[in-house]
Amino acid sequence: MKIMLTNVRLAFPTLFEAKTVNGEGKPAFSASFLIDPADPQVKAINAAIEQVAKEKWGAKADAVLKQLRATDKVALHDGDLKSNYDGFAGNLYVSARSAVRPTVIDQARNPLTEQDGKPYAGCYVNVSIDLYAQDNNYGKRINASLRGVQFVGDGDAFGGGGSASVDEFDVVEGAEADDLV
Repeated sequence: MKIMLTNVRLAFPTLFEAKTVNGEGKPAFSASFLIDPADPQVKAINAAIEQVAKEKWGAKADAVLKQLRATDKVALHDGDLKSNYDGFAGNLYVSARSAVRPTVIDQARNPLTEQDGKPYAGCYVNVSIDLYAQDNNYGKRINASLRGVQFVGDGDAFGGGGSASVDEFDVVEGAEADDLV
């Protein structure tokens, strides 16, 4: 079930090159999206999760979903479980991944590349995900597939990342104006 989340904070983005987690599994594109528990979108996410569960497990959906939530096997997670990471404490987060590179665009819907420096961990984005039920030899879960990310606006970068400004440096003594590029 496709769902659009708007103006959420981006964390752990792997949007331009598929990577493995701790060197295990197949490489994938992935990200987490932080959302305030009071945001009305949380109700929409939970309603979509319940709908996906009902479509997959029918009359057993409520019981299955209760067990999945108790064991944190639903795409919407409690950020306090990752409170050691910037931005997670006190928030919820949606984790999403995909084997296919997601669409990554700016506010005007122009494609972005890694060299653009956006989106980055801590910025605000809109995100398109597809919720689905998994029920196979790997277990039961409600997962989110990452479809696309739109950069919406700047936020404080997580992890203190970012490039230094030229103004942070002094001209080195003895440097000639011609030497400066």
